[in-house]
Amino acid sequence: MADKIVKTWDGAVARKWLESRVVAARADQVVAERGGRELQDDCDKASAEEMVCSLILKAKASLDTQEAVSNLLRALLERDDYIWRGVYNDTRFDRHVRSYVKKVIRMVKLNDGFEKVTHYQ
Repeated sequence: MADKIVKTWDGAVARKWLESRVVAARADQVVAERGGRELQDDCDKASAEEMVCSLILKAKASLDTQEAVSNLLRALLERDDYIWRGVYNDTRFDRHVRSYVKKVIRMVKLNDGFEKVTHYQ
């Protein structure tokens, strides 16, 4: 049975991943905007990703430890609603935000996935 290698938390790697996701989300929003009405949900999903990553990045000191990032994400998850620019459907957007926050919480808990900075994940 192979032993798992425990990676130590690296806030710089997480910051780089978050920054790359903001850029990718903005690009996805542009594509969705050009796609018209049928891609509005994709635009809301990309907006949710941008919002979550941007809010985490604004709290730069919180990226220093896994626990701080986890606490920040849990506080974000506990919010009642989310307000962001360019949203087509508020209910769908809130759902996308919550699912993206949960995804990042899992990543932080496992300390896995932050090295993947390609556009599509």
